[in-house]
Amino acid sequence: MRGGSWAIEILPARGGRIRSLKHDGVELLDQGIGIDEPGASGFVEAGAFGWDELVPTVDATESLPDHGEAWRMPWKVEASSESACSMSCSGRVAPWGLRRDLKVGEAVRAEYTLTNLGPSGAMPGYWCAHPLFRYGDGMEIEIAGARLMSFAQGKSGKFFLPRGETDRARVRWASGLGVEVRWDASVAQYCGVWICNGDLGGYRQVAIEPATGGGDRPDSDEPPPQLGPGESLRWWLEVRSL
Repeated sequence: MRGGSWAIEILPARGGRIRSLKHDGVELLDQGIGIDEPGASGFVEAGAFGWDELVPTVDATESLPDHGEAWRMPWKVEASSESACSMSCSGRVAPWGLRRDLKVGEAVRAEYTLTNLGPSGAMPGYWCAHPLFRYGDGMEIEIAGARLMSFAQGKSGKFFLPRGETDRARVRWASGLGVEVRWDASVAQYCGVWICNGDLGGYRQVAIEPATGGGDRPDSDEPPPQLGPGESLRWWLEVRSL
């Protein structure tokens, strides 16, 4: 996909993964460490790179796999053009259905619809964005008034913001290139930030992770909205250059 200064590569069969996101020809997403094993049970072991949608959990639970189901499922391309693409997938363990309408122009905009496809019973409407931006020396991460400027070599960590704390974050590299990630905080009220500087086998990445529920799982103390049979949840996310 192309539009404005943006170019995007998507892998429908690989969980709808946005493999590449470039601005003026410069790659923004971490391309991993050469591991791509979609059959692996763990997300890191399968290859952590690009941008995935995590539904219906991040943490593995008693019934749900690591980082959810969406990243390991083939997605169906509903419609596509040079600057727009609509894709969908559905769960096997839980009765969720996710549609992502992606448009590229002045900004990259993703519009989401999460639906309970089950015939009865409520379902947690849990989603978490997982864009793995490249980590680079001298980069800055700004979120909720705080600025993160470095992270120890060989270390990784994640922190969570309070519910409703912010609806945007900025990532700027030492080259001066920067992007702002904004989202619909009326629905995605939670956000985590994951930073990895050479840990987990050598990954160097930063993830800005807005989510519809807290604590990286649907059964946390900060659960997502409950969806009855046929009910849907809709929200959006944008990436703009600075």
